[in-house]
Amino acid sequence: MVEVKLFSGEASRYLAEKIADFYGIGLGDLNISRFCDGEIQPVINESVRGAYVFFIQSTFSPSDNLMELLLMIDAAKRASADYITAVIPYYGYARQDRKDKPRVPISAKLIANLLQAAGANRIMTMDFHADQIQGFFDIPVDHLRGEAIFMPYLQQRDLSQVVFSSPDVGGVKRARAYAKFFQRDLVICDKHRERANEVAGMTVIGDVEGADVVLVDDLVDTAGTLCKAAKALMDAGARSVRALATHPVLSGKAYERIQESVLEELLVTDTIPLKENRPTEKIKVLPTAKLFSRAIRNIHEHRSISALFMNR
Repeated sequence: MVEVKLFSGEASRYLAEKIADFYGIGLGDLNISRFCDGEIQPVINESVRGAYVFFIQSTFSPSDNLMELLLMIDAAKRASADYITAVIPYYGYARQDRKDKPRVPISAKLIANLLQAAGANRIMTMDFHADQIQGFFDIPVDHLRGEAIFMPYLQQRDLSQVVFSSPDVGGVKRARAYAKFFQRDLVICDKHRERANEVAGMTVIGDVEGADVVLVDDLVDTAGTLCKAAKALMDAGARSVRALATHPVLSGKAYERIQESVLEELLVTDTIPLKENRPTEKIKVLPTAKLFSRAIRNIHEHRSISALFMNR
């Protein structure tokens, strides 16, 4: 069988080391240096000729993380790797997935083009901002679901009074999957924005009187929407509000907003590391390394990826 080699970019090494441990091999020898002007130069210090190569790197800010991934892929392609998979736990720029006003880019498509041009044969990621981003690629995409992480955790809790909710209309499909799986009700928070990252109003659609509400989202950035939705749900009669979001982008005043909000708990995964010296008492991080390692093994052994997920 073709040899598997795992490599990590600088931004996701904390996660890549755990993935490699679960897989049962060490990370490959790769050095990333910088020229004096900041240009990145990755050097693979071992042969990858004929190997199945997996590069693990999320593309959260800064954009150097994306550039680093592209250069690693190019290096492996030029070193005659047989098959290159970009493992991108968090796929950055995914929120710009359509032209919603004049003269704006479709950044999610541009990033897809760049990854393919660099030489990636396959993409693995978790919870795209929108499922249709898979169609931006002309190569296989393994779209892992955060449900495989959150659902087992929720099964250990008392869900007798739980109602699932989406903090906005765009996330209804995601929240509905949880409601259907646990056979619970679904309510919706309809938000109105006046500008990016600023929510002007929030309306609760559905009955939450006396319920323990679980808000479901793919990512939390400034936490403005999430915290306003939580307050609207409490004002509508909810007994408690928790939230889960796969990707903890948590920029700006997000940590402080969450800490001061009515949220009892925010569940996230480790696709993005939490920032140091920020309040995290309400934030619980669930690990993804085992899921990614199993998905990598299934790719190598030509087995099903969907078999890793709970039936919905």
